[in-house]
Amino acid sequence: MTEAEDMRTTLLRLNARAWGIAIGLLLGLGLFIATVILVLRGGAQVGPHLSLLGVFLPGYRVSIAGAFIGFAYAFFIGYALGRLIGLVYNAMARSD
Repeated sequence: MTEAEDMRTTLLRLNARAWGIAIGLLLGLGLFIATVILVLRGGAQVGPHLSLLGVFLPGYRVSIAGAFIGFAYAFFIGYALGRLIGLVYNAMARSD
């Protein structure tokens, strides 16, 4: 591998941990904010569609406590997704 190819590969690499944290925060804060907005709006049935996430995320409810539980789940899922994106991208960048 020449020096130019080595430099190109180094510049193309993504920080998979940073991608994981960024996407995790994006998804976690998105779910947290959506839950809190629905709780503050209130009503007879608070967030019937969002409450369906409780099927996939045990312990999640449309409540203030559920917002924190949902943040943790969404952050974890987003972190894993971001790491996967970074790893796949880096593998493809290395293969050129």
